[in-house]
Amino acid sequence: MQRISLEAELKENTYPGRGIVIGRSEDGKKAVTAYFIMGRSSNSRNRVFVTEGEGIRTEAFDPAKLEDPSLIISAPVRVLGDCTIVTNGDQTDTVYDGLKEGLTFEQSLRTREFEPDAPNYTPRISGVLHVAEGKFDYSMSILKSDQGDAASCNRYTFSYANPKAGEGRFLHTYARNEEPLPSFEGEPTWVALTGDIDQLTQRIWNSLNEENKVSLFVRYIDIETGTYETRIVNKNQ
Repeated sequence: MQRISLEAELKENTYPGRGIVIGRSEDGKKAVTAYFIMGRSSNSRNRVFVTEGEGIRTEAFDPAKLEDPSLIISAPVRVLGDCTIVTNGDQTDTVYDGLKEGLTFEQSLRTREFEPDAPNYTPRISGVLHVAEGKFDYSMSILKSDQGDAASCNRYTFSYANPKAGEGRFLHTYARNEEPLPSFEGEPTWVALTGDIDQLTQRIWNSLNEENKVSLFVRYIDIETGTYETRIVNKNQ
């Protein structure tokens, strides 16, 4: 696998759907995560990220235009102790509850599968960052249909110990903008992570398709102290 530019990867795909980036900052001092959502329908585009506790949740920008909240309203980011959970759906709560009960990230997600939105069967993508005592590791997961077969769910987990500075992994829901939308394929893409939180936030946001982008969350967590900085960008203001 070749390390690529995150910005170039985003610019080449008009609709990657929802995406998670996790890795280590260029200076090696921060654990980095980013999560973005996109939308093609009016219902999907009628969203914003808002802060909730140490995490975030989605809410309707215009409640009067909300059609179906089941697959667009959730808490994409939650924090449990030294673990930060990032997902594209309500499986954030599944992972949170599982970790709290002593299950692993992978074990928690065995109770879930892809979204029931035929014919796309949108994959559920998830990540967890563990930052404690000056150490950092993370895992990512994708739950997807077997080549569009609603009767079969494929589950993949990828774990990264002691990530290298300036590098990360990028996992998104759709491989490309087609009908029906094809699921992401292979292991998370190896990408370069450069700059501070504001520079990365700007580069990701500016690289997302202007018509389809909706919201972006970026967090830098200090690996030594556990303190963090967060940026949220919403197209709807």
